[in-house]
Amino acid sequence: MGDISKDINSKFQNNKVKAFINIKYTANWINSKENKFFKQYGISPQQFNILRILRGAKEAIKVQTIKDRMIERAPNATRLMDKLFEKKLIDRVRCKHDRRVVYISITQEGNKLLKAIDNNLHLDFIDNLTEEEALQLSNLLDKIR
Repeated sequence: MGDISKDINSKFQNNKVKAFINIKYTANWINSKENKFFKQYGISPQQFNILRILRGAKEAIKVQTIKDRMIERAPNATRLMDKLFEKKLIDRVRCKHDRRVVYISITQEGNKLLKAIDNNLHLDFIDNLTEEEALQLSNLLDKIR
């Protein structure tokens, strides 16, 4: 089992500071694992999030709706979608009544990619938690926010 004090060779003035540093350290650790995993599929974690949102929507949705639903708010969401479009993983359609509005949908290729990812995504590090601990952690993180 990890210990943030030993991992970064540091002492903390109190447990709240220790918890804060531990959250940031763990988030960075998870991000590194995510980036490494998604690299083999030629997409970023943020692009995966966009594809996942589109799959769940089951129909074309506005760009702004995608931005609102993203786990990690990305100011470059439009650029991320441009790259997904170039890879033929999403389609874009301009609204007939308002040319400023663009609807995005996932393509068959996008769905195939998500299926491949779903079949290979293993969150082994979460297996260290029981279901009760996972719920407790989730509730504590919700409480922080």
